[in-house]
Amino acid sequence: MPSNSGSHSPPGLLGFDDRKVNKAWERHNLGEGNEADTDVRSEIHQSWTRSTTAGIDPQRHAAPSAEETLELERLQHANRDLCRAARGALDRVGRMLHGAEAMLLLTDAKGVIIEAIGDRKTIEAGRDINLYVGGVWNETSVGTNGIGTALWSGKPMFVHGGEHYVETLKTWSCAAAPIRHPLDQSVIGAVDLSGLTEIFRQHNIAFAAAAAGEIEAALVQAMNEERIRLLEAMIEQVPVPGNEDGLLILDRSGRVLHRSGFQRLILADGTEMDTRMGRRIVEMSEGSTPEDVAAALPATLDYRDVSDLKIDGEMRGLAVVLNSRSRASRSLLPAAKRPQPVRGSQIVAECPRMLEAIDLARRIARVNAPVLVQGETGTGKELFARLIHAENAGNRKSPFVAINCGAISRELFGGELFGHVHGAFTGASKEGKAGKLELANGGVFCLDEIGEMPLEIQPYLLRVLEERLIYRIGDSRPIPFDARLVALTNRDLKAEAEAGRFRHDLYYRLGAVTLHVPPLRERGQDILLLLEYFNHQTAIEFDLAPLRFSSEIKDLFLRYHWPGNVRELRNLVQRLHPLSRHREISMSDLPPEIRVESPAPDPKPKLEPEDKPSTKLETGCNLKDAEKTMILQAISDYRGNLSRVAEALGITRPTLYRKLRLYNIQRVFR
Repeated sequence: MPSNSGSHSPPGLLGFDDRKVNKAWERHNLGEGNEADTDVRSEIHQSWTRSTTAGIDPQRHAAPSAEETLELERLQHANRDLCRAARGALDRVGRMLHGAEAMLLLTDAKGVIIEAIGDRKTIEAGRDINLYVGGVWNETSVGTNGIGTALWSGKPMFVHGGEHYVETLKTWSCAAAPIRHPLDQSVIGAVDLSGLTEIFRQHNIAFAAAAAGEIEAALVQAMNEERIRLLEAMIEQVPVPGNEDGLLILDRSGRVLHRSGFQRLILADGTEMDTRMGRRIVEMSEGSTPEDVAAALPATLDYRDVSDLKIDGEMRGLAVVLNSRSRASRSLLPAAKRPQPVRGSQIVAECPRMLEAIDLARRIARVNAPVLVQGETGTGKELFARLIHAENAGNRKSPFVAINCGAISRELFGGELFGHVHGAFTGASKEGKAGKLELANGGVFCLDEIGEMPLEIQPYLLRVLEERLIYRIGDSRPIPFDARLVALTNRDLKAEAEAGRFRHDLYYRLGAVTLHVPPLRERGQDILLLLEYFNHQTAIEFDLAPLRFSSEIKDLFLRYHWPGNVRELRNLVQRLHPLSRHREISMSDLPPEIRVESPAPDPKPKLEPEDKPSTKLETGCNLKDAEKTMILQAISDYRGNLSRVAEALGITRPTLYRKLRLYNIQRVFR
C-alpha cells in the first residue's frame, strides 16, 4: 500500500502537513528527532518513542492477528457484556456508514478488534492490514495508531496518515475513544472510526467519543439490571444470612455490585477493606469456582460462605456471607433520623394496614399451617415469608428455602421440588439430588408465584401437605416433611381455581390462613418513608452522600400510582444514585412515566375491544385487565424495549415474559 507522503492536509484538519510529519518520522527513525520537534504533535512523538522502545518494525506489513476461530470466540465470549452494550450504537452508526468509506470498530482492553461494521469496501481494504476482527492494535503490537494510543493514554485520540509509526498504515486515518467500566472507570475497550486519509475530518474524534459515551450508558443500564438479577438469584440460591451477618455480591470479574449488613468492613488485623461499589476485591477469570475465589480472599477476612450465583444456568457472580464480627458501622445520618425496619423484620412501614399485616404474620407464625400471602408484584411478599420464618425459628438456626414457580420449566419442576434418585430420568445426576422440599426440613419452604405451578404437579404437593411425606422421583421410600409452607401469589387464586387453572383442593389447603399485602399506592406516607430508607441504604452502599428530593418531587411520588410497587421505588432510587451528577434530583432525572402528572388509575379500568387494545385506564374491568393495560402502556411508552418495560413496572424480565404470554400480548410497538 503506497504512502501518501506528498499529500496536503485534508479539509477539516487545519494545520496538519503530512509532508512535514513524514520528515519528522524519518528524523525519528534516524535517531535525530526529539519532543521539541514542532512538525509533529508531542503526544505522537511520545508514542513513536514508545513504539521504538517496544521494538516495532516500522516496515512491517500489517498488525498481528488472533484469527483462529476458537481464540476469537473466546475473546468475544469474555467481552460479551461489552459487545451487548455496544450493539445498539454499532448497528445504528453502521447503517450511517454504508457508502461513506469508513468503518466503526470495537476492541477489547488489549486492542483486539471484536466487532467491525460499516462500509463494505473499506472493511475489505482493512483486511489487508488486519484492521478487522481479530487484529491486534495495541501500541506494543503495531506502534502508534488511533486504537492503541487511545488505550494507552486513556483519552480520545486521532492519528492521521503519516503520524502512524508503521509505514504501511500511513494511508489510513482513525479516531478512537476509550470505553470505561461504569463501576471502577477502568478502560475495558475502545471504539474507533477508521478510513483512508482522504475522508478524514478532525471532528471524527467527537463522533468516536459520543459512540463511546453511548456504550458506557448502555453498560450502566446493563449493570443495574445485572445487579437486580443477582440479588434475586441470591435470594433463591443462597442460604439466608443471619440478621447479624454481612453480605457482598460480586460480579463475575470480582467487582463489588452490592453490599449490605455493614458500612465498613474491618479485617481480623484491624485494617479496613475497601468494599465500595465497583472495587475489585478478588481476581476472577472465566471458569473461576467459589473455591478459587475463597482461596484468593484475604486471609484476614472473616467470612462464613462463598456461593456462586447462576442466571439461566450460567455463573454470573458470587455471594460472600460475612460473619458478624467483620462488621463496623458508619452512619450517614444519626440513627434517630433514619427510617428503620419494623422490629424483627426487614419491612419499613408506618401505614396502619401494613402494621396490621405484620402483626398478623407474627400471630400466624405460631400456628404450623400453610400460609398464603397475596399481593401485587413488588409489594414485598417474600419479606413477610421471611418474617414468618424469623418468628417461627426464634433463636435457633433453621433453613429458609425459596423457589420461584415462574422461573422453572415444566419439565424440571418435579425434580426441583421433590428431588430424584440415580437414574430416575435422562440427565439425572449420578449421586441423586435432594429436592427443595427436603432441603427445607426444619424451617420454612417458600413457594413464590404459586399460581405458576403446573397443574400436573399440584396433586403431589397436596399429598405432601396432607401426609407430611416426600417421595423423590424414582424412589418409593418416604422422607418425612417437617417444614412450614408459605405460598406467595399476585393472582386471585380463587378465580384461577374457578377457571380451572388451579386445583380447588390445593387452593383451599393453602388459603386456610391468608395474609394480604397492600400495594404501595395505598400506603400513603410510607412512600416517602421508603424513599428515605432506600436513599440512605444505597448511599452507604455506593459510598456517596444521600440524594436530595424537593417537596415538589415528593408530592409527585405521592401522586404516582407505582405499578411496580416497592420494588419499582427501590430500583428507581438505586438507578438515580450512580447516574446523578448532582445530589439534588431534578424532574429531568426522573423517568417519563413518573414526570407525567396523572391521577392514580381506577382499580376497575376497562379495555377497548380486542382488535384495538387501549393504553388508557377506564372504569369497568378487573385488576387483571388493569395489569394488562399498564403493560400495554409501558410497551407503548418504551417502543417495545422489554428491558426498560420491566424496569419501569418494577418486575423482572422473566416475570414480564410470563405476563406477555398470559395476556397474549405481542410486542408490536416500534
